[in-house]
Amino acid sequence: MEPLHDFAGLTRKLLSQKIRKRVAVACPNDPHTEYVISRALHEGIAEFLLVADAANVQKSLYIQDAFPESVKVFKVASIENAAPQAVSLVKHGYADILMKGLINTDNLLRAVLDKENGLLSKGSVLSHVTLAQIPLYNKLLLFSDAAVIPKPTLEQFDSILKYDIEVCHKLGIANPSIALINSSEKVNPKFPHTIDYVILKERAANGDYGSINLDGPMDVKTACDSHSGKLKGINSPVVGHADLLIFPNIESGNTFYKSISLFGDANMAGMLTGTIAPVVVPSRADSGNSKYYSLVLACIAG
Repeated sequence: MEPLHDFAGLTRKLLSQKIRKRVAVACPNDPHTEYVISRALHEGIAEFLLVADAANVQKSLYIQDAFPESVKVFKVASIENAAPQAVSLVKHGYADILMKGLINTDNLLRAVLDKENGLLSKGSVLSHVTLAQIPLYNKLLLFSDAAVIPKPTLEQFDSILKYDIEVCHKLGIANPSIALINSSEKVNPKFPHTIDYVILKERAANGDYGSINLDGPMDVKTACDSHSGKLKGINSPVVGHADLLIFPNIESGNTFYKSISLFGDANMAGMLTGTIAPVVVPSRADSGNSKYYSLVLACIAG
């Protein structure tokens, strides 16, 4: 299957599946979230369960009136009650995806991580995957983790890989090329993640992750630019062709996220992984366009 080159292809892929996912939105009444909901309804990609507090519920009822077959509104007493209600709708099968609206991320995650009523199964690891459309790269690029895990352990790296490979498959990437990112190509005990990378590659060679190309440590330029790999004499199917970058810590992943957005004019979409259903937790600084494509990504992955 041809790799997806842009976010327009992402939407076409979702529409081709002819399945409309149900999205529970906690506090849907900020302009960007309302834009996402309106666009999704007009394009026919999803149905919505809107959980609104008493002060804002009327706005959601207007949306329901316009799309009565695709929108249902749930009124809660306060913003603090919205996240548990939205999480409950997903946990009990009424919705396929959870999305954050005008609510603090901490409040939403508290409900997501609740041991009794949340969306993280015992033994699972909460992580985050980003999908980027970068003008100077010839296909969409995934990377983790730019938002959740400060410094992954070996087993957290293992979980991140498994989650992200599944996302690759949902996007139609049957044999993903995955780069384990570092500042150089050397394995060095001063950088313990490079020791973990060796173990991850051994697991990949043993078939633990299915059909993938996994290599590293390597820097981002080597992973995404064949010429750089040739200059360094690195012979790997990953070099210049990475579908997925695994970063060693949140500082490097988040810096990459912000840098390609600001200086590289990249469009971004992202979601939480490891939960029983995708969770869309956009940043306040994300554009309406980014939030929309985050939902599209979650609908494909869910």
